[in-house]
Amino acid sequence: MSLRANIWKLHIILACRWFLLLMPVLVLFYQENGLSLEDVFTVQAFFSICVILFEVPSGYFADRLGRKQSMLIGAICSSLGFAIYAFSYTLPHFLLAQFFIALGSSFVSGSDSALLYDTLLHLERESEYQKVAGRLASVANFSEGIAGLVGGALALISLRTPLYVQAALMLIAIPLVWSLVEPPRKKSERTESSFAAILHIVRYALHGHAEVKWLILYSSLVGTSTLTIVWLVQPYLQSIDWPLALFGVAWAALQFSVGLFAINAYRIELFLGRKVSLVSLILFSSAAYLLLGLFQTVWAIAFLFVFYFVRGINGPVLNDYINRCVSSDIRATVLSVKSLVGRVMFVVLGPAVGWVSDVYSLSAAFVFCGVVFLIFGAVFLYFLQRNRVL
Repeated sequence: MSLRANIWKLHIILACRWFLLLMPVLVLFYQENGLSLEDVFTVQAFFSICVILFEVPSGYFADRLGRKQSMLIGAICSSLGFAIYAFSYTLPHFLLAQFFIALGSSFVSGSDSALLYDTLLHLERESEYQKVAGRLASVANFSEGIAGLVGGALALISLRTPLYVQAALMLIAIPLVWSLVEPPRKKSERTESSFAAILHIVRYALHGHAEVKWLILYSSLVGTSTLTIVWLVQPYLQSIDWPLALFGVAWAALQFSVGLFAINAYRIELFLGRKVSLVSLILFSSAAYLLLGLFQTVWAIAFLFVFYFVRGINGPVLNDYINRCVSSDIRATVLSVKSLVGRVMFVVLGPAVGWVSDVYSLSAAFVFCGVVFLIFGAVFLYFLQRNRVL
């Protein structure tokens, strides 16, 4: 019974982690504190660099010492990071806060998915992973949507007010993570050093298993396309003179939509089939970027929902494909490799997008993204087809 409780507890933990009150006005908050859009992408690239440094070691930690212990460290570090954020006013302070949030994210990323899959595996319900993972993603996004409404209202008091509330709310996840039960699972029998073992798993994920490698690269590219748009939504709303009072409403609508898409991800994948599901993800993202580059009008907000459709499908479906290819003793590490690859892509692309926007225009930045994702998406799809993954 206690093991079954992991599933509903993970729902609440995800809801707490993604109740991000400042997100609908975060770019405005940065700008209020003197940052340019290039600086904004630099802050987020720094976050990704920190994730790159910690992602795979934290995944290995979870595989060796426990998913629960890893998630607990992550919850504590995230709480500390948001507390620092609440009292930060300069770029160096923002970077320090991002360091702890990235550390926390790294220890949770992969561990939560692996703990869920191993829980379902032990309960002989692993065939339900897409459905349950989609429901979890949906809860997270509905939580972020509600937070968008609340945070948007709090931002009318001041852009810093949501951060004070955020810092207090992040503490709720800690006792919930503490109460999780570690599922029985196969553990690694390797005797080499931790560093050597990590390299072995990274080599396996990115070289030793063709299906895993190309699924990781493709999923990471799709994830980067939906991560990049997050930092362009608010500049886009500014460009069309969207009222500040409605920023939270727009953000909430986007998060609610991805929640609906995520909870139905397994149905959509079943209806479209594996091949069409995979091919459509990057094509939709690329097309939406190009359309936003061409149209800077209120009605073009509809194109933003395309990214959140892709985001809702990408996680539950492609994580399931990867989970089926790897064993429990390396699952968290392999999923961390996927997250790491996505962050590397964002570190390379993000500052370039900010620079294009500052030097040329926001429209040029959208077109730049659309072309980049279309080209690399076509390359990765070719290799997926060549290795009979499609």
